[in-house]
Amino acid sequence: MKPTDSVASVQAMAGGTQTPTRERRTTGPGGGLHEPWLVIVLNDHHNTFDGVAFALAAVLPGVSFDRGMTYANRIHSSGRATVWTGHRELAELYWSQLKDQGLTMAPLERQ
Repeated sequence: MKPTDSVASVQAMAGGTQTPTRERRTTGPGGGLHEPWLVIVLNDHHNTFDGVAFALAAVLPGVSFDRGMTYANRIHSSGRATVWTGHRELAELYWSQLKDQGLTMAPLERQ
């Protein structure tokens, strides 16, 4: 008896039933790891422009103090600014570090 014969005989004994295949979920808990996520800083009444710019420059790669000041102005004038966009794991890291610097953060959002 060949291995394929034994599989066929087992299926025949089971009435020829097969386990239906299920589609893998792409959304839900843990999903969206590779979709862009937004790190958003909110305006508040306790951080200074310099403090916001310093925190952004200290945490976000490629953000200078001057670029941080541009973000600080945008946060002040519009109430919020998206300061970084990218993969979820890095977004969570930067969000946490900015919060630890004392910035007021919006919840992470998908783009």
